Amino acid sequence: MTDLPLWAAVPAALLLVLAGLVTLTGSLGLLRLRSFRERMHAPTMGMTMGTFCVALAATLIASLLQHRPIVHEWLICLFLFMTAPVTAILLMQSARRRQREGPDAPDRAE
Repeated sequence: MTDLPLWAAVPAALLLVLAGLVTLTGSLGLLRLRSFRERMHAPTMGMTMGTFCVALAATLIASLLQHRPIVHEWLICLFLFMTAPVTAILLMQSARRRQREGPDAPDRAE
């Protein structure tokens, strides 16, 4: 295995630490915030920003070790950025519909 130069290892390590901190912040936001709508934002941002930092670090390391540009990791980010907002929108619509119907609403399955 080829040794990684220090000038590339340090930014990659910092990106991975930043990804962990952003994800931890999102998780703490999930625990501390009160309502469902407030809780939606923190983990979503933590997940997407954490994934972005990990993908950037992986691209840097893989490109240096292979001696050519490697961008496969960005497909993961692309799919994540396309699906995360759709999932959040569907969850928010469901929560809004539930709040509008109230807890004593009759079951619609009948």
